[in-house]
Amino acid sequence: MCHVAELETMKYRENKIDGFLSNFIQCFWEYDNLTKDVNYIILPDGHFDLIFEIRNNELSNVSLTGVWTKPIKVHIDRDIKLIGIRFKLIAVEYIFKQSIKNILNTTTDLPTNFFGVKNLSFNDFDSLTNYLLEKINYGLKNLKEIDNRKFKLFELLYENKGNLKVNELAEKVFWSSRQINRYFNQKFGFSLKTFSNILKCNSSYFEIASGQLFPQQYYFDQAHFIKEVKKYTGSTPGELHKNKNDRFLQLSTLLTS
Repeated sequence: MCHVAELETMKYRENKIDGFLSNFIQCFWEYDNLTKDVNYIILPDGHFDLIFEIRNNELSNVSLTGVWTKPIKVHIDRDIKLIGIRFKLIAVEYIFKQSIKNILNTTTDLPTNFFGVKNLSFNDFDSLTNYLLEKINYGLKNLKEIDNRKFKLFELLYENKGNLKVNELAEKVFWSSRQINRYFNQKFGFSLKTFSNILKCNSSYFEIASGQLFPQQYYFDQAHFIKEVKKYTGSTPGELHKNKNDRFLQLSTLLTS
């Protein structure tokens, strides 16, 4: 599934992933900054990103983000293209094979030839996406084993948008809540409850962008909804909806196609 958003200052494209790899990847995305230097606020969404920065049609930087648990300010220079892979958290262990706890709410630079992309063309988004999918799929096929508990855990979390209690999840995946929380803190730097709340918050962004400022589900009442949204975004639902100067990039891209 392809989603395209165009504003005066930028063009954004997103390709959703299906099949087996959708357990590890949410989407591939491409962002073109067309006219001027811009500042955005990126909101927590329950994922992390691998980002390729392109200047003058050449790869200039590769970075890996941690998971955002708070709003993050970013600056993007004019005429910069960004191409990214938005990963689900299980990819930390089975694609990157490392913890991202130390880059919580920040980024780290990677070698420019990460995934062997240095000499590839960044002008053909679909071809680049296909190359990266093949690269990732090859790596996953060579895994000896994937822990079914973790696989099921993240499947349930993303499918239910975090709307399952910790003890319910523990029972469904046959893994104690204490062990799950230890795993989350060691790999990502926060608790399972925090992650569930971020997924709930992320699930409300489309409604907020559309002007539905009352909770549709997952929240007890209006006060709880406002409190939780502000906790993770730094803004009330009303402020997010106004989206002054299109500063909330995710909300700007949700309603245009």
